[in-house]
Amino acid sequence: MTGVWLRPPRSPGRSGPPLHRDRIVAAAVELLDRDGVAGLTMRRLAERLGAGSTTLYWHVTNKDDVLDLALDQIFGEVEVPEPSTTAGDWRGDVEALLFGWRAAMLRHPWSAALIGRPLLGPNVLTRTEFLQSTLSRAGLVEPDLSAATHALANYVIGAAVTLSSWQRVADPESRQAAREHLATRRDRYPTLVETGHLDDRDEDQTFRRGLTYLLDGLPAD
Repeated sequence: MTGVWLRPPRSPGRSGPPLHRDRIVAAAVELLDRDGVAGLTMRRLAERLGAGSTTLYWHVTNKDDVLDLALDQIFGEVEVPEPSTTAGDWRGDVEALLFGWRAAMLRHPWSAALIGRPLLGPNVLTRTEFLQSTLSRAGLVEPDLSAATHALANYVIGAAVTLSSWQRVADPESRQAAREHLATRRDRYPTLVETGHLDDRDEDQTFRRGLTYLLDGLPAD
């Protein structure tokens, strides 16, 4: 069976409440934000839409379709910068895109669990095209161009996954317990304890510093 991006959307059915993909995806994102991937079912989605299952299945084949559509939807929240016209300003374009990408994933923590799915939606491809074309404008050619694209994308995804996981440990007692667990093993993890590995920090600044290291290492003109 082909994925949702490789099949043309169906025309609206003749009966039942008005329903279209945009409305389905918006409702799915709301459910995912509230209940996560495990909490999204086709039955709950149909109920939220006030539609019958038959009407819903006319537009999407299964839950996988819904997840792919929802994931691409949140990528649409990432603003694509206007390409800089000044030589050397490519870094600002890359930073703006990646900060927006990270912010979107943090607003929708469930998205990190779906990144392994085929990323063929128009919003994903448009932003990946911008990233790679910007790196190309900076002077990168193959194989450095593909390697840099993947390195930067993986950095954003990894940073968002790590922070989202820590943020889910919401109560102070659990966070303190984690820190004490590490502290009692100082002999095994001295550097982690010394640097406050589990301490709260300015995560935006940490992300920016790491991104600077990556961009500084690119063999761009």
